[in-house]
Amino acid sequence: METENDTLIPEFLIVGLSDNPELQPILFGLFLSMYLVTVLGNLLIILAVSSSSHLHTPMYFFLSNLSFIDICFISTTIPKMLVNMHSQRKGISYRECLTQVYFLATLVGMDNFLLTLMAYDRFVAICHPLHYTVIMSPWVCTLLVLIFWIIMFWVSLILILLMNELKFSRGTEIPHFFCELAQVIKVANSDIHVINVFMYVLTSLLGVIPMIGIIMSYSQIISSLLRMSSTVSKYKAFSTCGSHLCVVSLFYGSGLAVYFSSSVSHPSKRRMIASLMYTVISPMLNPFIYCLRNKDVKDALGELVNRVVSCPSVLRTLRQIL
Repeated sequence: METENDTLIPEFLIVGLSDNPELQPILFGLFLSMYLVTVLGNLLIILAVSSSSHLHTPMYFFLSNLSFIDICFISTTIPKMLVNMHSQRKGISYRECLTQVYFLATLVGMDNFLLTLMAYDRFVAICHPLHYTVIMSPWVCTLLVLIFWIIMFWVSLILILLMNELKFSRGTEIPHFFCELAQVIKVANSDIHVINVFMYVLTSLLGVIPMIGIIMSYSQIISSLLRMSSTVSKYKAFSTCGSHLCVVSLFYGSGLAVYFSSSVSHPSKRRMIASLMYTVISPMLNPFIYCLRNKDVKDALGELVNRVVSCPSVLRTLRQIL
């Protein structure tokens, strides 16, 4: 099969979720709705945290960053899929594919780091409350998030430079609904040993270590909660940790599903469904998890809605629209 340098390839072909033309309008409407709900929900979280003074704490600072990443996450994959569904095309240019891989790698890494920081924040708040304001100062939190962004930008850049050395056949099909890193590498026609080693090292450092950090943090938290005599203190601690544990379970559960689905004999459909969990379902559900399980966030959202509704300019705009 004739191969060419990837810079000369006009496009890849994304297989998508279904080839049935009758399902395309239904899938288009479904994913457009999910995209809008995800963006709106996470945007409300960001606005609620920024507008409410009593939410200006490390936990909610990390939550607003997580919401921003979720918006970027779903915006990296869904718009292109919707465009292809609407135009009934499967093509994605080489540069667009690499852009997806770059940003998805960066955002997955940031998700890992932020979930770990949120677990560490709860550990310090519950196990070392007297030192909390010193250890988790606003300056330290901002610096940590900035450092992790810089790390992921450079790590993802190295990954893309390695991918740029790969060769592909013209019209290569990717059995997915977006350019997932593992699937793009599998369809390459050149040696992928170096990039596979890099991916294994990357997964160990940026995936396994944060997961261990979360497990260790919560083991200490549970140990401290069991020693508490006050039922009210226990309930408050569990309520603040419950939302984070739900998000962690959803994120890592879907990630493990993608990993294990790659080892079965016919993994394409299962892998796509598992990938939907961490690219679409998880970013969409995160705002609901925090809103339903966190009274502070619900109160802040209520104040935000009341403030917007009572604003004269907003009312005038609504009258003009109606």
